[in-house]
Amino acid sequence: MAKLSALQEQLLKAGLVKKAKAAEAAREQVQARHSKGPPVTAEVQREAERAREEKVKRDRALEAERKAELRRKELRAQARQIIDDKQVPGSGESDYRFPVDGAIRSLLVSEVQRRLLSAGQLVIVRRGEGFALLPRVAAEKVRERAPEWLVLDHAAAGGAAEPSGDSEDDAYYAQFKVPDDLVW
Repeated sequence: MAKLSALQEQLLKAGLVKKAKAAEAAREQVQARHSKGPPVTAEVQREAERAREEKVKRDRALEAERKAELRRKELRAQARQIIDDKQVPGSGESDYRFPVDGAIRSLLVSEVQRRLLSAGQLVIVRRGEGFALLPRVAAEKVRERAPEWLVLDHAAAGGAAEPSGDSEDDAYYAQFKVPDDLVW
């Protein structure tokens, strides 16, 4: 039989509690001390299960985000490698000017490269802080991996130049012919 506490013994002597009831309370106390925790109710179990499910969902979302970020980094590295391998050296004596982020930038090109740029066979892409010339095939591969790196592509529909939205202005300026060989 389990030991009774001093208070339980006093209650027994006073006749306020029966001996069986006191022994049962003592057994419950011993069992509570030796058990791993309080008895778990169904509601607490449901709440714990819901919390586990939420944690699993959060972990999956974080893992998917982490994988997507790794994929973006991998694609950028591939695009950088393509640019480094396939770039056409921009050696020339004339400046080719083009708009980038609201500013006019320039790149030294030869007359042959200027014609290839205007025909759309060469494309200008970002390369670190500068710019590089790429053949169309390589530029398409870069476009698949990092489309924001393409700066000027005359052959692409809606290229880097901002399309004029005002047809009245286009009609007015159509009367002024601009020579094809105009160099800025």
